[in-house]
Order: sequence, then C-alpha cells, then structure tokens
Amino acid sequence: MFTLAQHKRLKLALLAGSLLTLSACTTYRDIPPNSPIAQVENQMGTPTYRCTLPDGRQRLVWSQQPQGQYAYGANVDQNGNIDKVQSLLTDSHFKRLNEGRWTQNDVACEFGPPAEIDRAGLGEKNELVWTYRYKQSNAWNSVMFVYFGRNGDAVTHYHSGPDPRYERWWDVD
Repeated sequence: MFTLAQHKRLKLALLAGSLLTLSACTTYRDIPPNSPIAQVENQMGTPTYRCTLPDGRQRLVWSQQPQGQYAYGANVDQNGNIDKVQSLLTDSHFKRLNEGRWTQNDVACEFGPPAEIDRAGLGEKNELVWTYRYKQSNAWNSVMFVYFGRNGDAVTHYHSGPDPRYERWWDVD
C-alpha cells in the first residue's frame, strides 16, 4: 500500500514522464524560422535531397518517397540558417507548378525526387510522368502526376488521383 505522500510523488513522476515524452514528439512545425541548419538536422535528420536555387541558396528536402507520403523542405541562407520548414506534398504547394516554366531539375529541387518515373499516353501524347505519393488534405491516399511533355523539357500539366496501393475499386464486391 502507498502512503498519500508516495502516491502524490508517483503521480508527479508519471506526469513529468508524460510531459517529457510529449515534448520529444516534435514535428517540422516546431522548428522556428531562422534556426541554424545544424539544429534542424539534429531534429529532422540528414536531408534526402539537396540542390542549389537560382539565387545561390541551398534547398534541403527531407522526403519519404518512394513509399511514404510526406516531404518537407527548407531553404538555407548564407549564414547557415533556414527560412522555415514546410510541408511540400500538398495540393496548395503543387499549385506552384502553375507559375512559370518548371524543368525536371526545378521540380526535383522544389518537391524532392518522385516516387516513380514513367511514361504515359500514345503517339504524340506520350509524355514523361513523375508520380509523388501524398496524403491529400491529410486524409486521402493519393498520388500527384506531374507531366513533362514528350521530350521531358518542362511541366505541361499535373493532376492528382487515388493511390492504387490503397484504392482498389476493382476488388469491390
């Protein structure tokens, strides 16, 4: 049997342990802007992809592709600090593809490497397609298809669809 004092100490210890456990569950949202890259890598690990932006800054991407559904990115300034870590595989972020001309290098630098690279279409409509797996609206298992045209020069269009690994409409009874 516990005394009242022992019971209170046990409850305090359990509460402190729970708070410590919850504080260890940091996400990309917990990393403040202008954090040193060493601190960011300590929390998120080594980036899976690095590239140089047109303005000379480094772009870092932490991607779970080809099997995962999330990727995060940040830009590093001349002082070694990040601007902010943001989620990359979202409908709103994919809309950036509507702005200007996007080459394969541009897309890889912005979103990280794709889960799959393939070709789709027949004849003149045969295009290079990059596929990104993502969680659309944080709810639906989806893929984003990014088309680069017949020669693979630049993005011609993009659209989302259900991820066939999860959406098996043909097996419905």
